[in-house]
Amino acid sequence: MKKILLSICCAFAVSATFAQTPTVGIKGGLNLASLTSSSNTSSSSITTGTLTSFSAGIFVDFKAGSNWSVQPALLYTGKGAKESGEFDETNITIKAKINYLQLPLNFVYNVNSVAGTFYIGAGPYLGYGLSAKLEGNSNGQSESDDIGFGDGEDQYKRIDAGATALIGYKFKQGVLLNLNYDLGLTDISNQSSSSTKTRVFGISVGYAF
Repeated sequence: MKKILLSICCAFAVSATFAQTPTVGIKGGLNLASLTSSSNTSSSSITTGTLTSFSAGIFVDFKAGSNWSVQPALLYTGKGAKESGEFDETNITIKAKINYLQLPLNFVYNVNSVAGTFYIGAGPYLGYGLSAKLEGNSNGQSESDDIGFGDGEDQYKRIDAGATALIGYKFKQGVLLNLNYDLGLTDISNQSSSSTKTRVFGISVGYAF
């Protein structure tokens, strides 16, 4: 009987915690994206140059106690890579642009202060590819190829999954500043000799209603 009463009390406590009205917000900002390619036959790896892109979307913050919250989000985010170099006295720039609809789920620790709330969190994310293309520029002439997603060696896999971490500050007026880092853990390439994973450092601003 005591176990049953304890279970009921715990259930009521959890229900009361998540019954609080969640905070809904929007955010958007700058992405600095790159790709890391590692050999499947050796320990060597290469990280590309940085591609500048952006992210934007909404988030919901569910309180889970006095300091903790669970924060899912739905974001449009740009990933990829950029490489520049000289070949036969010709300057060449190649960009791989991969856009995702991404769902991160962060577990956030909040610390209140006089002006607002400092927060830090981490969790998994799942991305669904929306578009993928290669852009090349040589001597001022540009070309673009929509490679899309599929099983071809020159295509990318549609699903990207990994871990994300964030840190930021939310002012009492609702404005927030946020830094995040996305670490791709799945191979998005179809190359048999190597694996390619995404990396993104993001800076964003937002507003919590």
